[in-house]
Amino acid sequence: MLITKNELTDYVPLTRASSADETIISQYSLHPVEDLGLLKMDFLGLKNLTILETAVEIIAKTMGDQVDIDKIPLNDKKTFQIFKKSSTTGVFQFESSGMRRYLKQLKPSEFEDIIAMVALYRPGPMELIPDYIASKHGRKTPTYLHPDLKPILEKTHGIIIYQEQIMQVARALAGFTYGEADVLRKAVGKKIKELMAQQEKKMIDGMIANGINERIARQIWEYILPFASYGFNRSHAACYAMIAYQTAYLKANYPAQFMAALLTADLNDSDKIAREVAECESMGISVLPPNINESYRIFTVVMDQDFKTHPRIRFGLEAVKNVGHNICTAIIHERKKQGPYQTFEDFLLRVKNKDLNKKSLESLIKAGAFDEFNDRQILLYNLEKILSFVKSNNTDDNQHNLFADTPLIATPKLMLAETELATDKQKLAWEKEFLGIYISSHPINDYLPYLDHDFVTCQDILQMKNQNTIKTAGVITRIKRIITNGGKPMLFANIEDHTGSTEVIVFTDILEKGLGLWEEDKVIKVKGKISNKDGINKIICDQAEILTSENTQSSQTQYQSLTLTLPQQFKKSQIDLLKKILTDSPGLVPVIIQIEDQQNNKTSSYQIRPNKIMLAELENILGATNISLDKKS
Repeated sequence: MLITKNELTDYVPLTRASSADETIISQYSLHPVEDLGLLKMDFLGLKNLTILETAVEIIAKTMGDQVDIDKIPLNDKKTFQIFKKSSTTGVFQFESSGMRRYLKQLKPSEFEDIIAMVALYRPGPMELIPDYIASKHGRKTPTYLHPDLKPILEKTHGIIIYQEQIMQVARALAGFTYGEADVLRKAVGKKIKELMAQQEKKMIDGMIANGINERIARQIWEYILPFASYGFNRSHAACYAMIAYQTAYLKANYPAQFMAALLTADLNDSDKIAREVAECESMGISVLPPNINESYRIFTVVMDQDFKTHPRIRFGLEAVKNVGHNICTAIIHERKKQGPYQTFEDFLLRVKNKDLNKKSLESLIKAGAFDEFNDRQILLYNLEKILSFVKSNNTDDNQHNLFADTPLIATPKLMLAETELATDKQKLAWEKEFLGIYISSHPINDYLPYLDHDFVTCQDILQMKNQNTIKTAGVITRIKRIITNGGKPMLFANIEDHTGSTEVIVFTDILEKGLGLWEEDKVIKVKGKISNKDGINKIICDQAEILTSENTQSSQTQYQSLTLTLPQQFKKSQIDLLKKILTDSPGLVPVIIQIEDQQNNKTSSYQIRPNKIMLAELENILGATNISLDKKS
């Protein structure tokens, strides 16, 4: 944004961005605007600030705690556990798989680590992260070209991370003023060649004048040059790190309230909602379909006697397709005024909003909002009969609402006709249609226990490197068929699992091998390579087939054993959980138990079937480094 003292047109020519975009923009580009000495500001609108605000409001309503997000302690142990375990879904700047991998290695222990990771996790400085981690944990000793560099770089383990450090080096070693140091920062950071040549001579001369050997002075210049070209502004990094820490703090200390705020912020993004629902499940938080007596407009934390042991989040009513703000307001207002709805008929007799029509009612039924009253299919089957019954009890009501066109039937007592109950498959299809995601379950869930441990999720795929060969599974949600320039058929398929969705590209040769395979709602498994041609990871399919419990079971004969390393002090509750995990996956692969720091291994009585869920559960209690699934040679 350009900010000027007088009218913008006194300084720069203006135009519209395009015929379709009415935004007013400057006809001068970046550098001419700077040469004119005009004030140019970047204003970032961060969704995370809204998430923080919403979470604080939910906390106040549900817990009564008045959290001042600007006064939280910066040494909270629970918060640093979020970073150490890389449980950072919803944590600003720390959600990517690459960042999570580094967090597990770094094990942040102070706020400085959070600031440093914000600055380092970018193209260029990212290659320095292993050195930063090694130095932090004492595996590498930082070296300094000159003793005066140590007080400047010691906090960042000998690595130049911030632009301010470049300026400090110039001031401490070359005698630059603050203004001169800022000119250096600008010259190197923006790679202005003429200015860089001037600054190189000035800085080397300044260091020599301060008694530094010319050879060392030139080495210092060459040392800071690459860092300066991508050095990050520390104050910028600190601000981002603070937002990251605040989101992690709320997630650690008020998990259900934070996740409800996060889900509300991503209400219109079904892929993100799916990932966040999966995260809730991993945190022990149930996410439930909307409920006419528990749901509010947005995602809501259900506060009942089981909250501490079994936290639950309800879908908001506004998340239901065809249900608008006015209907939600009327439903909630009436419920607050007269108490919970007792039956479906009671609901219809009490809610008289003009926007509540048959279409919105069907949407609420199919989304599960009335499940406490009756089965979804029975309510749908009897909907006309119910509407007629309610109309007959509202003969004096002249309001124009959904019953206006329903014929009067004087029925003293409503008897619902019997019909087949909704199947789980029907319920899932309705949830997908009217909520955007599967919520009570997922079509892939029945197969998860049988998937090989090397299957990856759709969420994993989005973060993987180009050309990686992977295996995944999901339900086909969309198909796009095209004819190539060569006149051959190919298609693009969207597949979805419980964590999100990804696109599969199917070329002619693969398509011809499975013509009946590529149809919406079919559950398939896919093997292929990651392609990042358009900047978004997709799968180029090499092989695909319908998913069944039979063809997903691991070939158990390929595994020699599963070795588990247990700590010497292992709690009884952890032992009981370990036994349950091993018992729940019976198979043919023997389990070997060894105790940490002891040489003797002991073959246990357990034999298991390796699968993704079981290994993930073991990793949660033992850590990935203490689990080894060995294949036969």
